Amino acid sequence: MSAPLSDASLDQLFLTARTFNAWQPKEVSDEQIRRLYELAKFGPTAANSSPMRIVFVKSQDAKQRLKPYLSESNAEKTMQAPVTAIVAIDYAFYEHLPKLFPHADARSWFVGNEALVQASGTRNGSLQGAYLLMAARALGLDCGPMSGFDQAGVDAEFFAGTQIKSNFLINIGYGDPDTNLFDRLPRLSFDEAAQIA
Repeated sequence: MSAPLSDASLDQLFLTARTFNAWQPKEVSDEQIRRLYELAKFGPTAANSSPMRIVFVKSQDAKQRLKPYLSESNAEKTMQAPVTAIVAIDYAFYEHLPKLFPHADARSWFVGNEALVQASGTRNGSLQGAYLLMAARALGLDCGPMSGFDQAGVDAEFFAGTQIKSNFLINIGYGDPDTNLFDRLPRLSFDEAAQIA
């Protein structure tokens, strides 16, 4: 577990990986989607809370349910993508803690503490969304993460009657490098963004 990844792996995950806006007409199978989740679920969360919930929008019916809530700039590329993951957060995540964190009464830490529920759910659910994106890249899939959608509308359409709230979307598939791929934008240098204390 201590050996660094190869340069090719680092390229695939970070250095040459890109955010795609156009997609090849190539299917992402249900088996790939399941493998993607099975890999991403092992990323760490506080108290193993695992608050991320996902709807993998793949069928034409589901795409049409999602489409009215997309911003104009995101609609076409999302309809073209083989799969769109609605990455969401279950703010009742603590109800699963007796199973997920059985060696302590972690559920009691959250019951009645809405501020902690919101902060922990948002933080850990967002971490899991990032794990999902990196797992997709690790499996040879391309991603197009985005906001730009009506969260309340998506929540009413896909999560009605629950405490699950959408966080962001990720288009997943095989990106078309010849269409709508922008030049890589700059990043902040280490000295601009970090320090060693």
